[in-house]
Amino acid sequence: MDAPIAVRRGETDTHVRLKRLALLWAQANGYSACAAEVSLPQCRYRADVAAYRPQPKQAGVTAIFECKQALPDLRRDNCCGAATFERLRSVSRRREILEKHLRVHYPTLRAGDSLFPEYDSDDFSAIGHHGYARVLREFSALQTRLNGGRKFECLVRYACANLFFLVVPNDLFREEELPLGWGALVETNGSLDLVRKPIWHDNGAENRLRFLQRIAIAGTRQFNRALGVTREEIVAAARSV
Repeated sequence: MDAPIAVRRGETDTHVRLKRLALLWAQANGYSACAAEVSLPQCRYRADVAAYRPQPKQAGVTAIFECKQALPDLRRDNCCGAATFERLRSVSRRREILEKHLRVHYPTLRAGDSLFPEYDSDDFSAIGHHGYARVLREFSALQTRLNGGRKFECLVRYACANLFFLVVPNDLFREEELPLGWGALVETNGSLDLVRKPIWHDNGAENRLRFLQRIAIAGTRQFNRALGVTREEIVAAARSV
């Protein structure tokens, strides 16, 4: 590899490759500050890849990339069985049909909640559609059971970033298993294709600055490791200042 990438103990080559592709995609799309294995400021989780895209005269855009290489990894030790997955597929189709019809009958649903029009979300909650709310609750509950954890939900709930991307191999991509509000980057022929755009999640300028600081800390740690700089050397250098 041309640049050092943080590798966890026991991490597979496939997962490292997905992280590298996420780093390349992020920088190619204007995220000039990136690092792998970044501890997030608002929660206990760590991002596979975190990225920051600067903007003139305002806080930049923050993004988190989570790489999943296999269904057991994506579902996080799922033990709910095939029946739950089939129910999730059915509910997902029902949600897509409802959203399609709601957009037709309520063309003013665009929330306008983003600095970027392409990331505007549809505010279905504004109309109080009970059937849609019930489908959404079941969809979220089924995903939680299948994933065996709440990491994706917590990253969004704690406003850890503005945009969230799931990075998967082509044979792993399944629309019904994507977390709500997340974009999807699918590996095809050695590169990533954006097959679903993420929903924009707003957070304050202070949170974005803290996010950028965590990227800088992780990047420094990884660069030190690549150059063989040890903690003892840093302490010794500090004493001589």
